[in-house]
Amino acid sequence: MKALVINCSPVRHGATAEIVSIVSQELSKKYDVKNICIDDYTFSFCKGCRSCHSTAKCVIEDDIPVIMDEFDAADVIVSVSPSYWADIPGQYKAFIDRCTPWCNTHEPHATIRPGKRGYSIALRTGPSMPECERIIHSIEHFYGHLEIQAVKSLGLCSVEYKENVEPRIEEIKEFCEDI
Repeated sequence: MKALVINCSPVRHGATAEIVSIVSQELSKKYDVKNICIDDYTFSFCKGCRSCHSTAKCVIEDDIPVIMDEFDAADVIVSVSPSYWADIPGQYKAFIDRCTPWCNTHEPHATIRPGKRGYSIALRTGPSMPECERIIHSIEHFYGHLEIQAVKSLGLCSVEYKENVEPRIEEIKEFCEDI
């Protein structure tokens, strides 16, 4: 069984990356784990041309199919996202927009293997959980259109720097036990 853990942040070494590392380490006890950072890939914004609605393929050639191959190979997907103005980072949103060829709201559409389970972790610097819930909702909405079953989520408030992750390690590990 394979797990894909995604750093939805463009920051490769911050708090989000620290959480990705903890999750990957915990899941490696049960899964073959691959983690990726959304910023390690090159892709353009969706042009809104809707060509993919009739062809199930994007007119832009870049790294989106490479990322989707990782989704296809995984049995479990864990998206770890910080808050950028109360939602997912723009880079991850641009990725989601470009996944329209795989979206189940039009026919034909490209597909990934069925039966995948999706998990979400949201973190933010402030103390308000509704912002984490909004991030989780964005990720789970995306999962739904790819027919990935959204199973469980975790919101972590008051996490700005790597040092803020340390007191939350047990909570993160406990979350991973159910994956």
